[in-house]
Amino acid sequence: MTGTGPAGPPLVVLVGPPGAGKTTVGRLLADRLGVAYRDTDGDIETTAGKPIPEIFFDEGEPHFRELERAAVRDALAGHRGVLALGGGAVMDDGTRALLGGLPVVFLEVGLHDAVRRVGLDAPRPLLAVNPRQSWRQLMDARRPLYTEVARAVVSTDDRTPEDVADAVLDALQLKDA
Repeated sequence: MTGTGPAGPPLVVLVGPPGAGKTTVGRLLADRLGVAYRDTDGDIETTAGKPIPEIFFDEGEPHFRELERAAVRDALAGHRGVLALGGGAVMDDGTRALLGGLPVVFLEVGLHDAVRRVGLDAPRPLLAVNPRQSWRQLMDARRPLYTEVARAVVSTDDRTPEDVADAVLDALQLKDA
């Protein structure tokens, strides 16, 4: 789904690792704010005509990251709703620069909850071998970057998606929006 209304920066940008709830919470936020929800991973799959794991395996991670950079750039410029970025989007310096000053929320999740939510056996290319250890290594590398771009950090552990959406709205002072 693409944005509604005039193009411009998103009202909310969600970042975080697999299992943080970006899609579920993002859709709730979009409904509450009366705007569209968009996910850059979905944009990438539409552009490539295949699922992300196939892009990784067929063309490699560098090609996927090129597609991701373009998808993030396009979405940040033309979506005035709720936007969820893929977990690794923050690894790119240019993407982090584009996120500067935007209402970015890092949805933080612990390993236990991430495992419970996605099982870490789903088709996630960077977690294919030893998923728990891979997830920990990803988080060691990405947590500082998520924090760097975030205006707010919201923990999703032991919370319902509705509670997380409330916390995001509170953190961005959009509760009465």
